[in-house]
Amino acid sequence: MQFRSYLYFQLVFVLLLTCFGSSQAFADNTSDARLRRTAIVNAVEECKPSVVNIRGRKMVKADSSNSSQAKKQVNGMGTGVVLDPRGYLLTNYHVVQGVRTIEVTTSDRQKTTAELLAHDPETDLAILKIKTRKPLPSIKIGTSSNLMLAEQVIAIGNAYGYEHTVTTGIVSSLSRTVQVNDEQIYRNLIQTDAAINPGNSGGPLLNTNGELIGINVAVRIGAQGIAFAIPANDAIDVAADLMSQILPSESFHGMTLETEYVNHQPRLKVISVAASSPAAAEGIQPGDYLSKINDRSVKTRLDFQIALLRSSKRKFKVELDDKSTLELVYSKQSLPVRDTAVKAAMAGDSMLPKQKNGATMLAWNPLGMKLTPASDAELKDRHPKYKRGLRVMGVRKGSPAEAEGIIPGDVLVAMHGWKTESLENLAYILQQPGVTKRENFLFYILRDKEPFWGQMRVASLPR
Repeated sequence: MQFRSYLYFQLVFVLLLTCFGSSQAFADNTSDARLRRTAIVNAVEECKPSVVNIRGRKMVKADSSNSSQAKKQVNGMGTGVVLDPRGYLLTNYHVVQGVRTIEVTTSDRQKTTAELLAHDPETDLAILKIKTRKPLPSIKIGTSSNLMLAEQVIAIGNAYGYEHTVTTGIVSSLSRTVQVNDEQIYRNLIQTDAAINPGNSGGPLLNTNGELIGINVAVRIGAQGIAFAIPANDAIDVAADLMSQILPSESFHGMTLETEYVNHQPRLKVISVAASSPAAAEGIQPGDYLSKINDRSVKTRLDFQIALLRSSKRKFKVELDDKSTLELVYSKQSLPVRDTAVKAAMAGDSMLPKQKNGATMLAWNPLGMKLTPASDAELKDRHPKYKRGLRVMGVRKGSPAEAEGIIPGDVLVAMHGWKTESLENLAYILQQPGVTKRENFLFYILRDKEPFWGQMRVASLPR
């Protein structure tokens, strides 16, 4: 009996010690939670709602010896980041290329389908749009200009379909050039050892402040800890150009803008102003800095394009860094010939030899392109924004056009912020100060149904 009592006392004592120890451990864990809340934890919590998961099915070439044309259907997956609360997303083009129905799941499990609005195969970036029941939080964009080797970074993505997978690593190297196949070459990439897997493409690479510093794009197959991301500065610049394609056709303001980084902080600089444009009429000059559009702060070209997309009116208000506030009114990008210099250029072109097909030689000396108006039937259903353009009939060897990869059959649809719907438009553009001063300007072409863009400048002044 005494033995049993002693044993009972021992058991109770052990249980008491165990309970006391557990409650003490629980108390320690609670007080330790703040210590475990690292910068990485905070960054992921802040950015996760701005990351979406992308799925879809596409047809790819099958490994078949019977037919080189054999195809099979595969499941695709990827990731995207929210650029604007209304549902504009940025991802890699290869994630959605050839996908008929792009399925998107937001961080709060909302499922919807996305529309592919614009894309650039060369840089492998694309803009999607989804309809949302409520505004989505936009990703916080940082800068990739001050990245440090061995700096800690975070990747969030739909890795192998495991949604919002978080991995960490460091910046392993900068300015890498990576060729993944005969058609695709990436330049100026960030190399990281953060685990990037199929499905991570298009997702964010973050710094420990929770800022986007890259878009995850590729991984070295067969290697461990070798992955790559497009730097944020490059990605948002391309995103700005893609956003400009979405704007309504009557949205010309006349400014060529550039994101300038001063001490790694972005500023929006006016590079050139088209003559007779709304911006020129308001006195905006090259060298000015924009600070606000419609009372929204703008620091990058992407900020500017998103602000314009938010404006439903033909008027928008611009504030400069010097606190000047101006109101601009959109004008059509296609203008009639009313300038004597333009008429002179057209007259000069009329004296140049024409081909049998009526191709104009107006752009032959300055750009190296022989052009003719594309027919309405030729451009039907090729692009929602561009209904008219100038078909390239020939390209001069060693010309700016050849250097940019333009080939016969391409359709020039825009140059220097203006649509090239007619030869009159082309003549007008070639007389603009930004062109005659041999500054770089953007151009857009259609090749089949694919839009492409690039930069060039005239080799010589128009005749």
